Amino acid sequence: MINNKFDLNGKVAIVTGCNTGLGQAMAVSLAAAGCNIVGVNVSEPTETMKLVEEQNKKFLDVRADLFDQSSIGEIVESAVNEFGQIDILVNNAGIIRRADSVDFTEKDWDDVMNINSKTVFFFSQAVAKQFIKQKTGGKIINIASMLSFQGGIRVPSYTASKSAVMGLTRLMANEWAKHNINVNAIAPGYMATDNTAALRADEARNSEILARIPAERWGAPEDLSGPVVFLASDAAAYVNGYTLAVDGGWLAR
Repeated sequence: MINNKFDLNGKVAIVTGCNTGLGQAMAVSLAAAGCNIVGVNVSEPTETMKLVEEQNKKFLDVRADLFDQSSIGEIVESAVNEFGQIDILVNNAGIIRRADSVDFTEKDWDDVMNINSKTVFFFSQAVAKQFIKQKTGGKIINIASMLSFQGGIRVPSYTASKSAVMGLTRLMANEWAKHNINVNAIAPGYMATDNTAALRADEARNSEILARIPAERWGAPEDLSGPVVFLASDAAAYVNGYTLAVDGGWLAR
């Protein structure tokens, strides 16, 4: 009986930034649970498409530069034209820029805030309108960060943008829960991805980070598989506006 709550068979999920890393792992996990996938990427997601199709699910490859929010309406329209509906949105696409705060540039501020928070809001808005039109409800899953909870160092716009993601997740949940739309977020801990390559290569910082993680390891993209399927499923029907940390215990330390 409970297993049926996690069944996503026949659902359609849009996943942004899914050609590698966390986005790829989440897209493949959703496909394994039953979803057809709409992948939104700048570059060709060859490997992700192959992995999704190995789950006997369809993958719609949509190329878009999400710095430009004007493409969002066309992406939603393409998904509906292909599959007839949208059930899940995973706002995963994001960037990071590193520099001391005293040297941080306006361009690095604007670029990160644009894609990490502005695009998250307007993509969610467009999909929520589709959910309301369909009268089916739906699930929106935003990707937050440990820096939604903490300040960090040398990443001022990333910290601001991911703090905004957690706040927007609450705001949208407050407004859209009455439409049977669940809006939640996942805050990955320190994950072994391209974004953290520099940190892992820095022997001192790598040791500092590992010393604070009770699980004593960097997270793997696959560690998000269970959480994303849960939040996308009926099992999370009464979970609204929550940011779930998947961090190996980092915040508990």
